Amino acid sequence: MEPLSMKWLIRFVSLLVIFLCGYVFLLLAPIWNPVLLVIVRVATPFLIAGVITYLLHPIVEQMKSLGVPRTISILLIYIVFMIFLAYLLMKGTPYIIEELKDLIENIPQFINVYRNVVSNFYQQTSTMPDGFRIKVEGFFTNIEGIAAEGVVGTVESLGGLVDYFLMAIIIPFLIFYLLKDFDLLEKTAWYLTPRKWRKSGRELVRDINVSLGNYIRGQLLVCLVVAIIASIGLWIVGMPYAVILGIFIGITNIIPYFGPIIGAVPVAIIAFTESFQLVLLGLVVNFGIQLIEGNILSPLIVGKSLHMHPILIMFALIVGGEVGGIIGLIVAVPILAILKVIIMHVREALQKKSKKEVEL
Repeated sequence: MEPLSMKWLIRFVSLLVIFLCGYVFLLLAPIWNPVLLVIVRVATPFLIAGVITYLLHPIVEQMKSLGVPRTISILLIYIVFMIFLAYLLMKGTPYIIEELKDLIENIPQFINVYRNVVSNFYQQTSTMPDGFRIKVEGFFTNIEGIAAEGVVGTVESLGGLVDYFLMAIIIPFLIFYLLKDFDLLEKTAWYLTPRKWRKSGRELVRDINVSLGNYIRGQLLVCLVVAIIASIGLWIVGMPYAVILGIFIGITNIIPYFGPIIGAVPVAIIAFTESFQLVLLGLVVNFGIQLIEGNILSPLIVGKSLHMHPILIMFALIVGGEVGGIIGLIVAVPILAILKVIIMHVREALQKKSKKEVEL
């Protein structure tokens, strides 16, 4: 057998073995899934603290370059954040609580409107073919199922309020010590890395930081601006619960492409209980916000830090949504950016290795 054919055969067999191992691993899910859940619960506060540390570290470094000690810089950031949070709570909480209270009180009205719409739709489509009506009934059944799952998930998450409270206490302390001892963590990682991988590892981390850091920080700022603009725009057109809907639109905007669609759904539903004209106005506001975000905010704040084709991003979002739901949609693009940098580095290393073998 020719060496080239043997090489491809070995690659094919290796891929086959990897897929078989993955399949067996999935079959053993009932055994390792409880252990994985415990690991995830323990690791979650550390992951959240790590992400926030990563976002705040450039600010601390900038303040350090101005002569402010690291510990003082961290404390100043905490103080500014607490003052800003206290101001928001004092000014915004009463209004948001009032909107939430009104929203909860009007949920029965929303349900009645939905039932009337479904009933009228069934009456108007009663003369249509059975196949069409079955598909429509399936569509409404799916919507009801998604809504029911959302309610159940919300109720179940309320049961973990104690865990969330403990996490909210632990995370600030983790962030403080991670920021304070960031240099020590870098040195530890440097010495734990094998000597032959240190140079390439440093380049890998640097490229990931360039590709990912600006994107995450910029995207968060864009979401904040979108939430403010959306709240003002919806309030101008007379949309009920404008602030809550604006915050929701800002949060969902972190999901590329699909986020604006998700954000427009509650706007359309709530507007439908008022008038069809308000539905159109709400959708126009949402469309205008996305035009501003896509043509002004994102290019100006985020830029083209990822350098990835939209089809690749959509593929990552679909996979992330299937694997991890909403959380998967949020982290899909950052994970894709990291994978892209890793693949580029591995490819470059293999090319250098092949070049050296040819020269020898």
